[in-house]
Amino acid sequence: MSEDSQVPEATVDDQPTIELERVEPAVAGTAYSQSAGTQSTATESSGTRPAGIGSPDNESAGDADERRGPLHYVWQIVSWALLIGAFALLCVTILIPKIAGAQTYTVLTGSMKPNYPPGTLIVVKPEPTEEIRVNDVITYQIRSGSPDVVTHRVIEVTEDDEGETRLITQGDNNGAPDDEPVRPVQVRGTLWYSVPYIGWVNNWLTSERRTKIIFGLAGALFVYGAWQFVADYRDGKNDDDSDEPEPEPQPEPEPEATA
Repeated sequence: MSEDSQVPEATVDDQPTIELERVEPAVAGTAYSQSAGTQSTATESSGTRPAGIGSPDNESAGDADERRGPLHYVWQIVSWALLIGAFALLCVTILIPKIAGAQTYTVLTGSMKPNYPPGTLIVVKPEPTEEIRVNDVITYQIRSGSPDVVTHRVIEVTEDDEGETRLITQGDNNGAPDDEPVRPVQVRGTLWYSVPYIGWVNNWLTSERRTKIIFGLAGALFVYGAWQFVADYRDGKNDDDSDEPEPEPQPEPEPEATA
């Protein structure tokens, strides 16, 4: 071999190299390649889906709606309306008169039509005679000490020869005043408010029956309220359990590359 001839030296570029590519676990959907030194977004194969499409929240809400259905809400509205109506009726017919010291009566005749037809429940509150005015509706005893009463409108306030007040009354549906003026001792009170048609029920309710019904209604309201509370609590707990996200599957580790 001549001196001028040279054996080509091996350069770094000519040496065989082995490129290794390691893919690390993706973080937030990003994969890195060591050989290229670049990053690119990748779709994870963990079964994720866009928000709002088949999400657990939507599925649980749909399951709750299917479980309840429209009849559930209709029944809720009707039951609460009946409950409120029964409580209001109990208040205006029994509780409020009792607390205010008023007395309830039932209109039996048509002398006060059309404002107070037969069957109307009237609530009468005690009123001093000197404060009663024309056009007030009063309830008075037919005779002093008698349980029978009349409810008519005052059309005139006068005095007798001794200066004692006398009330001239007349029924709204009557064509003439009552026969006798009403003395202060006969007056039971003035009309406070009235409830149509409830008077018939009031006549049927004796003192003993009224007590039993009050306690029965109070017990029924308590039981119903407790049942509603338990049912709502159970529905809410089931919804919370269904809202818990399922654990996402972990990606399997890639096998290491060998030279």
